Amino acid sequence: MKWKFLYLMSVIILMMGCEKGPGEGGQATIGGTVIIEDYNFDFSILRDTYPAQEYEVYLIYGDDDFYGDRVRTSYDGYFEFTYLREGDYTIFVYSKDKTLDYNTTSERIPIIREVSITSKKQKLIVDDMIVVK
Repeated sequence: MKWKFLYLMSVIILMMGCEKGPGEGGQATIGGTVIIEDYNFDFSILRDTYPAQEYEVYLIYGDDDFYGDRVRTSYDGYFEFTYLREGDYTIFVYSKDKTLDYNTTSERIPIIREVSITSKKQKLIVDDMIVVK
């Protein structure tokens, strides 16, 4: 009888400690659009603006140190991360840094959006993510 009680208590404690945080396994979605601003070589003239096709977008779960998922944008610049649980997320893409000298434009900076999923079936759309080319 004592072993059954201990076993039951162990199972209950394990189940209570398994609260899932941010990550895959839910029904929520985060989406958005990546837009490219195409400048001349010294960033003095904006030549064109258009959707970023096949552009990599990264997702960090909660306060993780490294991204947990990566997707590419569609033909219209749209991206979507699906099957997410409630919690905090960071979405980012890389862009050239137009504040630098144009001879050192290989430097890239992250364009970041931080969001929170607060309900199980929530569909979040982040503000457009503008990257410089």
